[in-house]
Amino acid sequence: MYKNYQNLNNEIKEYFKILSPDFPDWLNDYINTEEMQRVDGISNSCGTDYSKLIGTEYWYSNLTHSIGVALIIWNFTHSKEQTLAGLFHDIATPAFKHCIDFMNGDAKNQESTEERTESIILASKDIMNLLKRDNIDYKKVSDYKIYPIADNDMPKLSADRLEYTFSSGLVCKRVWNLENIRKCYENITILKNEDGVEELGFKDKEIAESFIHTLPMLWSKWISDKDRIAMQFIADITKSMIMKKYITVDDLYKLSDKEVIEKINTCPDKNISSCFKKFQNTTEIFTSDRIVEDKYCTSILGKIRYVNPLVEINNVNERISVASNIARDDINNFLNKEHSKYIYFDFDFKPY
Repeated sequence: MYKNYQNLNNEIKEYFKILSPDFPDWLNDYINTEEMQRVDGISNSCGTDYSKLIGTEYWYSNLTHSIGVALIIWNFTHSKEQTLAGLFHDIATPAFKHCIDFMNGDAKNQESTEERTESIILASKDIMNLLKRDNIDYKKVSDYKIYPIADNDMPKLSADRLEYTFSSGLVCKRVWNLENIRKCYENITILKNEDGVEELGFKDKEIAESFIHTLPMLWSKWISDKDRIAMQFIADITKSMIMKKYITVDDLYKLSDKEVIEKINTCPDKNISSCFKKFQNTTEIFTSDRIVEDKYCTSILGKIRYVNPLVEINNVNERISVASNIARDDINNFLNKEHSKYIYFDFDFKPY
């Protein structure tokens, strides 16, 4: 087993066994490469767990998420190329993950940091040697978007979307336990969608309906006022560190979250360091219909994440929103939910 495995929470070890009862031993060498080990220091909660504002059950790294995605793909395809594409899909993730998309002005799509994936793989002697050993072309593992089981357009169900839904429901917003996940996962299969393309979907309407009925609590958390202001604040702090040359953009792709936080907290610029410490200790946010002066106030929108999976009914594959009025209402109620226009902290911070 790969070298970080023993440090995993016991619940996640059991969760991995659900995703793939047989852990592919050949995958361990790839997980142990320096490039993959780096993302073990990056939280899959996008840095929002570094404040008292938002809590998590326990640490869940971007590496753990990536392994989970790989295991789902392996379970359904037993394709090494697709499995590795899933493992590598976040190899270019910077410190604070999607907060850096906010920093780049890409809060709604959150894809701006993916462009380095191929270059990181090509620059890694260890990964390239492993690919050569296994007779795999790097082009087949550097873009997981070419595999619809690994990734597809929202609200379709893919391995990536399914994994972060499962794990967030364990770690970030406790909406189910391992037995709930097992029951759901064992009902998932590969179906053909409206375009004749393979997609993960459900065998039974009732299980798909139950899956969806649980999720609005999780979806709402991802787009909540607390999450949006926390991610934008981290983005502004990070950009300010870069503007003042305390770190570089490249540092974000070399350092862990905690290493960057250490640089922020010891930064001689008190506008940056003291405000970040206030963020770490804050427990409350405020909302307004207009901008609030002399406070850290933002009106940022985030990415709306949800799923509308396929379900097989009488040998016909259709969206659960079509097959179930309950699921349709759950999805529509979430999509029609209004969000606060302005969110602010009870302290001021002026980004550079």
